[in-house]
Amino acid sequence: MAQFVVRNLENSVKERLRQRARRHRRSMEDEVREILRNSVHEEEPAGDGLGSEIAALFRKTGFEADIPEVRGQTLKPPRFEE
Repeated sequence: MAQFVVRNLENSVKERLRQRARRHRRSMEDEVREILRNSVHEEEPAGDGLGSEIAALFRKTGFEADIPEVRGQTLKPPRFEE
């Protein structure tokens, strides 16, 4: 089995880990193993954003215009003149 050392861990984190291990009636080492096991089994977030997923759905429709990136830009609502 693999081993690794965690250096420069804040004392407050270590203390909270110790308390958590005590609540679960485990050693700190067992608690860390359980935390790591659970973290790698969590569902992975989608790699692409919503826009990329929508583009993938319509990729075969023949629309070939380049749609500019709007991330980080201030969007202004349209003004409708009467």
